[in-house]
Amino acid sequence: MATRRQPTARQMRLGAELRRLREAAGLKATAAAALLGVSSVQVSQIESGVAGVSEERLRRIAANYTCSDSELIDALVAMAGDRTRGWWEEYRGVLPAAYLDLAELDHHATFRHDVAVTHVPGLFQTETYARALFSYMNPEFPPDEVEHRVHHRMRRKVIIEGPDPIPYETVIHEAALRIRVAGAVAFRAQLSRVLELSQAEHISVRVIPFGLDDFAGAGGAMVHLGGPVPRLDTVIRDAPHGTAFVDSEAQLEHFRKLFRRVKGASLDLDRSRDLIHKLIKEL
Repeated sequence: MATRRQPTARQMRLGAELRRLREAAGLKATAAAALLGVSSVQVSQIESGVAGVSEERLRRIAANYTCSDSELIDALVAMAGDRTRGWWEEYRGVLPAAYLDLAELDHHATFRHDVAVTHVPGLFQTETYARALFSYMNPEFPPDEVEHRVHHRMRRKVIIEGPDPIPYETVIHEAALRIRVAGAVAFRAQLSRVLELSQAEHISVRVIPFGLDDFAGAGGAMVHLGGPVPRLDTVIRDAPHGTAFVDSEAQLEHFRKLFRRVKGASLDLDRSRDLIHKLIKEL
């Protein structure tokens, strides 16, 4: 069984789900290893994403753990068998691993929900806006470092602008639509791009206006990516130590409820477009 030096977030998620199945069955790693005819070290490597797992072994694991959720098992088998080396692999060793993980999770998502508080959502950003943002947030970066991040962000847009786009809903606070990350001309182009994309059938854009009563916010930006089954959804949040991937069932349900509350407090689609149009005219 070959091991990996640096498992991706998706590979670690597969391992984490297998660990959760084992724990739900009330089995220690040593007992699970005995049932599978492997060592406890191998069980640990599979559950940490360091080692892969075959379809045959994964189905045997599910049977030994008395998991009867056929949709979940099939989804885990598909994850285990996936050998996709997408465009993001070009950035391995060039950008931090989290950038590659984000692109891979985007690629496999069935839908995406965003909450944006201070910046225009990344999938909507123009090159000029993204470049100004990366340059400001990372003033120590040389120009080529910034460009790698800008190009990577532009390529991630394929999930909503490519030939097979996924459903995308975003709620944007008015603050993000007023903070001029770039100059007035560039920011006008940025808002025009948001307005243009809001017309697409698979994209929904809602705005939280200033002055809204009884709105305490969403605690910061949030990305919710849909999995093949709800249990395999992922929430992505910025954290002090870097990007945080949230995937426990309790936390996922918390963020689903939070997104519904934020969405429910926002303007409807038409009034959101009207507000964006008004902000463009003010520039």
